[in-house]
Amino acid sequence: MTIAYNRSSGVDASTQLRGNAFTRAFSGGTLGRNIGMAVLIFILGFLTLYPLSMLLYGSLHSTPPGMAGEFNLAGYRAILTAQNLLVLVNTVGISLAKTIPSLSIAVLLAWIIARTDTPFRGTLEVLITLPFFIPPILTAMAWGMLGNPQVGVINMAWRWLTGAEEPLVNVYSYGGVIWHMCQYSIPFLFLFIVDAFRAMDPSLEESSRMCGASRWSTFRKITLVLMLPVLTSSFMLSFIRGIESFESPLFFGTPAGITVITTEIYESINHRATPDYQYATALSFAILGLMFLLVLWQWSLLRGKSFQTVTGKGFRPNVIELGPWRWVTFGFCVLFFFVTVVLPVGQLLLGSFFRFFGFYTYDMLTLEHYRAVFANSEFWRAMRNTMTLGLLGATATMVLGAIVAYVSVRTKWKGRRLIDVMAWLPWMMPGMVLGVGFLWAFAMLPGPLPIYGTIWALLLAYIALGTPVATRVMTGSYHQLSYDLEECSRVHGATWFQTMWRILVALAWPAFAVGWVLTFFGIMRELSASILLYSVGSEVLSVVLLKLWTNGNAEQVSVIGLMMMLLVILFRWVQLRVIKSRISKL
Repeated sequence: MTIAYNRSSGVDASTQLRGNAFTRAFSGGTLGRNIGMAVLIFILGFLTLYPLSMLLYGSLHSTPPGMAGEFNLAGYRAILTAQNLLVLVNTVGISLAKTIPSLSIAVLLAWIIARTDTPFRGTLEVLITLPFFIPPILTAMAWGMLGNPQVGVINMAWRWLTGAEEPLVNVYSYGGVIWHMCQYSIPFLFLFIVDAFRAMDPSLEESSRMCGASRWSTFRKITLVLMLPVLTSSFMLSFIRGIESFESPLFFGTPAGITVITTEIYESINHRATPDYQYATALSFAILGLMFLLVLWQWSLLRGKSFQTVTGKGFRPNVIELGPWRWVTFGFCVLFFFVTVVLPVGQLLLGSFFRFFGFYTYDMLTLEHYRAVFANSEFWRAMRNTMTLGLLGATATMVLGAIVAYVSVRTKWKGRRLIDVMAWLPWMMPGMVLGVGFLWAFAMLPGPLPIYGTIWALLLAYIALGTPVATRVMTGSYHQLSYDLEECSRVHGATWFQTMWRILVALAWPAFAVGWVLTFFGIMRELSASILLYSVGSEVLSVVLLKLWTNGNAEQVSVIGLMMMLLVILFRWVQLRVIKSRISKL
């Protein structure tokens, strides 16, 4: 038998055939591969393309889901009003107003952590990222108690100190909406940018300095320009998240008469005498068009440009010695943590022990709110639902993301690009929009599939929303694994399943664990899709919190918020331990 030899890899052709692990998926050769691909495409299609197509269907259908009607363009005509033009301006303006300062502060924080000798940088990095993992609904409610113009703790302290009659802050305003959105945008952007600072070759900046450029000029003309792909990607992701934001406009914008697209969709379905599904669905479809245009703009901005900052030459990150100024940068990082974490969590703790919100005297101390929460059957049902959905949803999402990433990265199958695009599609669909799409999708399913109004509707929505993150986490992990590992396993007689379990899963499990925790956090904090898809008996904690807040039970909200914070700290600790163990084994 003649054996061909591949000079580029040093592996003979017969070894390559044996080593192509996924070619013999499910031990069924081509048939098994085709079946596996068909199943994967069907699952991703059901989670992404089906709700998207039903979104289009609903925008053209004149009646609510499941009712007979006609097809027309009334929904699109309804969104073409002067009022909706103001809604669009509010949405884009608020998102832009929070993205620019958030990006600036995130760049500063990332530079401090990655490129300076600021003390305790490792600890500060953990503290800076913590606000990202706290559910927005918790800090929204906390700031509603802190910045209330009448009885907010900050304004009460201000009046006591200065005797002023006017409040110092008023969170029920444009500024309040933007401020709360910034608290999540800054750590979100920081996570993207800090590693880019670490990966940059300092010789590029040193060359600029040797040519006479000042430190500021080098930072502006070299560092920021070379980081343009990361900065533009971060800007676009933050801007998109701002457009899809729901909690901040709902809590701080609605009382001030400020309406954005997500709250307009929510109001048109939940707070009208007759829910206007066609209008809400047409508005949702219009958001998708806006998202698509933004992504196209980013692609055109970076097309044809080179931004290579990492070469084959080894280097160490350049650490700038700040001298006495290192304590100023340390103080700035601590201040950010204090304002975004300590203040809102402290307010939740304070509010949980007093009889009435805003009345902080010794005779008002009580534990009745803890007793009320512990005796609330709806809370325990929501806790059980949240944990069940979190555990099942995070696991199923990561398994799906791992399979998609494997097909995209480790195989040459036809259709793998389609699968990758389908897995990424939900990232462009805000939770509120995806919720509307699934609302139509589940209502139109045939009778033998009773998903509508059940906890499974929430589970499928969470899996769809989490798939892009899971896929990207596992894609990065698979890229780091050499193909020789699979080839060696297969050459020594291991089956595909043995190779997957003993080689790939064993080496990629830390990334899987990190992605699992991130996905769990995403499920725990999700409100926009949950508020549209839940029914009696399938409530989750975010929905119960919103109902309690709406009914004026801010004190019970504080108790539940503290319990959720304990879960956040626990899972964040687990995530950091996994990351540490992963790094120690590299």
